[in-house]
Amino acid sequence: MKFDEYEKPAVTVDTVIFTVRNDSLQVLLVKRGVEPFKGNWAIPGGFVKLDESLEDAAKRELKEETGVKDVYLEQLYTFGEIKRDPRGRVITVSYLALINSDKIVLTPSTDVNEAKWFNVKHLPEFGFDHRKILNYALKRLKWKFEYTPVGFSLLPTKFKLSELQKLYEIVFDREFDKRNFSKKIHSLNFLKEVGIEKDVPYRPSKLYSLKSKVPEIIELI
Repeated sequence: MKFDEYEKPAVTVDTVIFTVRNDSLQVLLVKRGVEPFKGNWAIPGGFVKLDESLEDAAKRELKEETGVKDVYLEQLYTFGEIKRDPRGRVITVSYLALINSDKIVLTPSTDVNEAKWFNVKHLPEFGFDHRKILNYALKRLKWKFEYTPVGFSLLPTKFKLSELQKLYEIVFDREFDKRNFSKKIHSLNFLKEVGIEKDVPYRPSKLYSLKSKVPEIIELI
């Protein structure tokens, strides 16, 4: 068949945004204001225009629906089940991002009524196959925490080992032995000691920061 004889499926982008807040791993969702699945929660995203790249479309939709911008996006996976969208044949390319949400103000617009952070342990009812996309993103996130230094982007410039351990316990949803965790981190030799806590009513802890050169692949867990 010639190119113009093929039916053209629609293409969408969906971006899974994770953060750690209130001692929990949370994901950013939007409440749909239009059909299909009006009133249900979904991953921020939408249709790709003919004159934009996939990543540009993902960033545009994310900004329009949540107000979040200037984030690094990593392509996650392509979901193309035939009946995943009741409107017709729609293929979605998903993206993954991890951000510090402390200074982010959510400003939903376009076809969504609300944007909100949800604890990944207490999720609402989803539209489309977005629960499947989120589950896949959670697996990828844990892999990245296990083998890359991505998690340090959520820590202050100077941090305690206890803060680092707490972050990993939140993401992996389990406790780590304090001594073993500390021993493992020190064995990797990518932290430098930068002082101790000041003006605290308890025995001050050592403070650390990342060295200037950190391997892209490190086995943390």
